[in-house]
Amino acid sequence: MSQSTTITSGAQHMSTASGTPDPGPDPGTADPGTPDPELDRGAPRHLVRRLVQLYAGLTLYGVSSALLVRSGLGLEPWNVLHEGLAERTGLTMGVVLTLVGAAVLLLWIPLRQKPGLGTVSNVLVIGFAMDAALRLVPAAHDPFVQITLMVGGVVLNGVATGLYIAARFGPGPRDGLMTGLHRLTGRSLRLIRTTIEVTVVVTGFLLGGSLGIGTVLYALAIGPLAQFFLRLFTVPGRDGAPGRAGGSTVIASGRPRQVILRR
Repeated sequence: MSQSTTITSGAQHMSTASGTPDPGPDPGTADPGTPDPELDRGAPRHLVRRLVQLYAGLTLYGVSSALLVRSGLGLEPWNVLHEGLAERTGLTMGVVLTLVGAAVLLLWIPLRQKPGLGTVSNVLVIGFAMDAALRLVPAAHDPFVQITLMVGGVVLNGVATGLYIAARFGPGPRDGLMTGLHRLTGRSLRLIRTTIEVTVVVTGFLLGGSLGIGTVLYALAIGPLAQFFLRLFTVPGRDGAPGRAGGSTVIASGRPRQVILRR
C-alpha cells in the first residue's frame, strides 16, 4: 500500500511507499524496475538479502500504517482514501488497500508499464500486514499513547521504506501509474503526482478518512527518514560499493530539497 514520497536531490529522484526509486524526468536516473548488474554478479547471496529486505520492508510498512490508524491523529495521504472507502464499504482497510492497489495496477496496461516482483508483492503484502497489525493493536485514547503510536508509525514507515526500496524489485503500483502518466503526457512528474495526491486526500477526507497532525508529521519527516534508511540498507555491489543501475546510484545524495506526498 503504498504511500509515497518523492525526494529530489540534485539530479536524482526517489519515491517511497508504494514505492520505489522514481525515474523522474532526468535521463541519468535509473528506472526502478531495471535489474542491477552489480547485484546480479553477487547472486545468490545478494538475492537472498534483497528478498528478505523486500518482504520485511513491505510487512513493516503495513504495520507502520496500522500504528498511525490506531493513533487516531491522522494518516498518510493514500490511507486517508483507504480509510474513507473502508468506512463506506464495511471492508477492512487492508482489503481496501489491496483492491485499490490492484485497480491502479490495471491502469498500467494502457500505460505500458511493466510490473516487477516488488510491484505485485506491494499489492498483496502491505494490506495483509496492516489488517493483521490492526487486529493486534488496540485503538489509543490516552494522548501520550496516541503520540507514541504516531511517532513510532512514522519512524517505522521510514525504516520500511528504506528496506523495500533498496531491494530494487520494481516500483509500487501507484508510483508506476504516476511515472507512466508522466511519460505519456509529457507533464512534469511533480505536477502529476501533486494532482493525483491532492485528489486522493480530498476524496478520502470527504468519504470520512482521517486528516490530522499525523498527516503533517508524515509529510515533513518521511523524506529525511527514507533517505537516511535507504543509505543504511543499500545492498552493496561485488566490490562493496553501493549497488548501481543505469549509471546512477540507488540512493539520492545531498540534502533533500523537495518532498511530495503519496501513498
